[in-house]
Amino acid sequence: MIDYLADYERVIEIGIGRRTDLARALAKEGTTVTATDVHDREVPATVRFVRDDIVTPDPTVYASADAVYARNLPPELHRPALEVARDADADFLFTTLGGDQPTVPVERKTIETGTLYVVRA
Repeated sequence: MIDYLADYERVIEIGIGRRTDLARALAKEGTTVTATDVHDREVPATVRFVRDDIVTPDPTVYASADAVYARNLPPELHRPALEVARDADADFLFTTLGGDQPTVPVERKTIETGTLYVVRA
């Protein structure tokens, strides 16, 4: 996933949870990373954190993003996340849990860990 995201200047990760490895790696590559979650989370010092709910988002959090991404995004959050990305005129990239299929039209990319779903702005 990093191979696709490292091409963007500013990215927002939806629902970072406790897995900060991708955000850390992107920041190390020079990408400006903001991570969001509905719960307060510890993130690397090189990553900005904002508490936000993608179902009732604060649009200012996403306004300057080139891409919005999520890992293991559940189907009920595909549409809200896509709407946030579209409002920001940003690409939307995500993976799903196991056999979950995307609930929005996507371009599929094969990556080492499975399938990356991409919606271009």
